[in-house]
Formats: sequence, structure tokens, C-alpha cells
Amino acid sequence: MAGKKEVDQFSGVETTGHEWDGIKELNNPLPRWWLWTLYATILWSFGYWVVMPAWPLVSDYTRGVIGYSQRAELADTMAKVGQDRAARAGSLVDASLEDIEKDPDMQGFAMAAGQAAFGDNCAPCHGSGAQGGKGYPNLSDDDWLWGGGLEDIHTTILFGIRGDHSDTRYSQMPAFLKDELLTAEQVDEVVEYVLSLSGQDHDQGKAANGAQIFAENCTVCHAEDGKGDRAQGAPNLTDAVWLYGGDRASIRQTVAESRFGIMPAWTARLDPVTIKSLAVYVHSLGGGE
Repeated sequence: MAGKKEVDQFSGVETTGHEWDGIKELNNPLPRWWLWTLYATILWSFGYWVVMPAWPLVSDYTRGVIGYSQRAELADTMAKVGQDRAARAGSLVDASLEDIEKDPDMQGFAMAAGQAAFGDNCAPCHGSGAQGGKGYPNLSDDDWLWGGGLEDIHTTILFGIRGDHSDTRYSQMPAFLKDELLTAEQVDEVVEYVLSLSGQDHDQGKAANGAQIFAENCTVCHAEDGKGDRAQGAPNLTDAVWLYGGDRASIRQTVAESRFGIMPAWTARLDPVTIKSLAVYVHSLGGGE
């Protein structure tokens, strides 16, 4: 008979007439629990549309009978966070750096604020882990050009190094070959002597001559023993830490042409509380003294 549905011989259920690759679709009714769930969600949606903000309009949206607003809730939460931060930041304004480190609450706030400020302002040069790179100091070791105490770090952040602030930390190494203060041969000899100071392979004959050249030209900053002078930002030449590289070629370039790294002064860019927080954070990285 035309229009009569086919009945599946195995299940006894009518088919829909659809068939794919020999597989026939059975016309089974939907489970009751599924239908009631569907009806419940439909009813729920109508209720939600009435109670909560739901439908966009031309220039606004339906507010819902309870007038709930996530934006208002967020604004309220942010206002409370701002008030809490302002109160906690206010406690750091007049506190000394030592007092901040001794007080767990102030230290915790300073560490969190300092870490965030470091990521935004310092990481591009010093790296996200503060381990620096060639020409950018590692802040997590024990080697500090200008001192690693809390006040030393704070002063460096405030005024920078070789920057445009009147109180910036400043030092200038001569370019001994470029400025014709030494000959190329003398530069080679003093480089061999510097290599010897840090226990590296060197030419002993040239190093012997370089010792005299070093005494006449370099000890005023690096001291007679080559261990440097933090008051001048002169590095220690006897250890294994080198800002621009400690191999022969790098040391020769430094002696011949000098280096002139610059760190900006942050006193006009960041507020005092943020600078204090940065000092506390950097001091905690492992190399602070």
C-alpha cells in the first residue's frame, strides 16, 4: 500500500524511510526524560529572560526585573580592591625599606606590586626571570656594580645609571685604543693580564707586561687587585661574572672601545611606592645583600 511505512524485521519498529549504506533509521520516540528536560529548559529560558538582562535592543538591552549588572558588580569589586590597595600602599609611603621587609603584610604587598612592576618595566632588559643578558646585569646573583643592599638598589632604580637625572649613577671607562691612550700591542697585553686575574688561559709573557700597563691605567677604578670599586661602578675582574663577556675577544673590545650601558631613572616614571616595591622585590631575588 502506498505511504505505508516499512517495519524493521529485527526490532519491529517502523523506519523513517531514511537509509545510509544499508543502515535504516528507526522511528523510535524520544525518551520521556529527555522530552521533559527539554520542556523544562524552555520554561527556564522564559523565566530567565524576564528576571535577568537578556535581550539586546537598538541602543540598550532588557534589564530584567532584578536589575542585575555584571558591569556594576565588576566596578564595585574594582573600587573595593582599589580602596584596599590604596590603604596598603599608604602604609609603605613612610615606612623604611628595612621595615617593609620585616613586616610580613607590607612585604607581601610590596613583593606582589614589585613583581608586577618588574614585568611591565624591567623585564624587557633584565628578562622575566631577572637573569639579564649580555650588557644587562643578572639581578639574581651576588655580583653588583653599585651594591646589592636595599638602599643601593633603591638608589639605582630611582636615578638610573648614566641617565639624564642629575643624581644618576655615573662612571665612564676610557676607550683606550679608540682614544689613542694605548697602542694595539698594549691593549693586547693588558687583556692577557685581565684574563690572568680571573684564572683564564693567557699568555704569561704578555700578561707580565700588561700588569704594569694595568697598574698605570686601570687600578684607579678597578683597584690594584682588580676587584673593582662599587663607589665608581667598576666591576670585579677576578671572578667569572662578566657583563659583556669574559672571553679574550670581548675583553679586548671592552678595553679598546669601552662600554656605556644606560639604565633610565624611574623616579619620574613610577610612583614612590612602586619604586620601593621594586627595590624589595629585586632584593629578594637571591642576589640582594
